[in-house]
Amino acid sequence: MQDFQTTIAKRISVSGAGVHSGAPVTLSFLPAAVNTGIVFNVIDSAGVRHPIKALVSEVGATDLSTKLANVEGITISTIEHVMAAIAGSGIDNMVLEIDGPEVPIFDGSSAAFLEAFDEAGLSQQSAKRRYIRILKSSRVESGASWAEFIPYEGTRYEVEIDFETPVIGRQKFAGDMDDAVFRKEISRARTFGFMRDVERLWAAGLALGSSLDNSLVIGDDNTVINPGGLRYPDEFVRHKTLDAIGDLSLAGAPFIGCFRSYRGGHRLNASAVRALLADPSAFEIIEMQHSGPVGASKAVSTASTV
Repeated sequence: MQDFQTTIAKRISVSGAGVHSGAPVTLSFLPAAVNTGIVFNVIDSAGVRHPIKALVSEVGATDLSTKLANVEGITISTIEHVMAAIAGSGIDNMVLEIDGPEVPIFDGSSAAFLEAFDEAGLSQQSAKRRYIRILKSSRVESGASWAEFIPYEGTRYEVEIDFETPVIGRQKFAGDMDDAVFRKEISRARTFGFMRDVERLWAAGLALGSSLDNSLVIGDDNTVINPGGLRYPDEFVRHKTLDAIGDLSLAGAPFIGCFRSYRGGHRLNASAVRALLADPSAFEIIEMQHSGPVGASKAVSTASTV
């Protein structure tokens, strides 16, 4: 766990297309001052920048992806993969300028964003990094699905999925998470979907940019139809873990504890963060010194004050 906040060392830009809109978009990453957090600046057709903080308080729709919205009604969609890369790289402060309503999908994982951050480099800043330390269990349920934070000395994910299709079935990822584990075990896991859903999604104006280049696709015969197959034997649950890392980063600070979920998704991830932050007795905010906790500030109840 790092003692100080970080940002990227220089501006860098990437270009691609949105998986749902299919529209081309350019995304630029800019260094930011301490305590800025992660902020999206959505640039409209007139060149005006509309800021949206990457916080759970700004989360709007969570169908198929995570969408942020500000008070103006400006939105930015499919943020989970870039947010996972930001969290997985230990970046605290950054501005993301984007000229479209959706983050580019690239290959459906976080790998392209990590490559951009590697090229830009990271810069340590003067302010101490703050963490959310889980003090007691905080749980949400939705039908058979559930998610919870529990106390743990470290940052750990235990994510389990359960699909009827035999190519996925029941899979679980369980492990402590740091930059190296994220990069090696999680970052290249791709988003996935079913061929049988394609026409329905197209009719709804979704998945217009989806292809075998950016999504794992399960065919009608319950096999993966992508050339080359899977990157990990359990790539499906690793991608769900990637999504959770991105969604949970919207708490506004990294957490010390264990996140567990069963049959989760973007909606449940956001609900879990909201439930945690709504209970001041469930967590505290601490700073790190020499890779160890040195004290706690007064517990807060909203992500915007973390």
